[in-house]
Amino acid sequence: MQTNQHWIKTQDGQQLCAMTWGDPNKDALVLVHGYPDNQEVWQPIIAELIHDFYIITYDVRGAGQSSVPKRVRDYKLRCLSQDLMCVTDQLLPNKAFHLAAHDWGSIQSWESVTDPSFKSRLLSYTTLSGPCLDHAAFWMRDQYQQNKTQFFQQLTKSWYIAVFQFPLIAPTVWQFFKPENWGKILTRLEKTEGLPSNPNIAHDGRYGVGLYRANFLPRLLRPRQRYAQCPVQAIVLKRDNFVSPGLIDELPKWVSELERVELDANHWAILSRASEIATLIARFAKRYQDAT
Repeated sequence: MQTNQHWIKTQDGQQLCAMTWGDPNKDALVLVHGYPDNQEVWQPIIAELIHDFYIITYDVRGAGQSSVPKRVRDYKLRCLSQDLMCVTDQLLPNKAFHLAAHDWGSIQSWESVTDPSFKSRLLSYTTLSGPCLDHAAFWMRDQYQQNKTQFFQQLTKSWYIAVFQFPLIAPTVWQFFKPENWGKILTRLEKTEGLPSNPNIAHDGRYGVGLYRANFLPRLLRPRQRYAQCPVQAIVLKRDNFVSPGLIDELPKWVSELERVELDANHWAILSRASEIATLIARFAKRYQDAT
């Protein structure tokens, strides 16, 4: 695969490691990884899509080869959205693009998808296992009043978020985590042998905790009304151990062009079901091709 590495300087001085894949004359597709991954997690998807798209990936701040912020507040959604703007301004100047994201990549990408300043740039958005935190807060409030079963089911799935709020526990645990341990977790969750593991897992897990500490409580306590600026495809993973499919029920209130697709898969379907996920991303994106 034709690849090039780039270094992107953000508005607040971070350095992001980005990669471009394939033919720059094709429609552009930006892929944003989740936690505790880095951009390498997209390689099975890239292999499926490189013939149809010019693909951009990058290590989000604190992950992979990108720099690590010194302050928790430097992980705020506003900063993460500015990072996406910096990456696309440098690598896709004056060009609209498709966006697909997984897990925390999806959570942070919602900040851009619901930002009017991205309206002229975004062609489509595919979200996997990462709700908009503002939408999730409204959903949780409704469920607490109307359907406490679903409310507590999501709380059970999200137990780790409370642990991540403590400044020492999670980083200390991740410091001793080994790639082979992570590989065993992926195999058990996805019921698939031989999935690519993350050799950088201790680093990515340790520093990515800042994403949770900077954003969850402020957004859940003070949710904002955030409306999507482009068509959205929500791929719902019905066996997701961390995100309740019910969270997607909130989206019609905030997305005018929404397509929901259900897949009988678990959280890391981008690894265990890469071909199917790639097909869904491509099929949706091709409906909204760049006319320029």
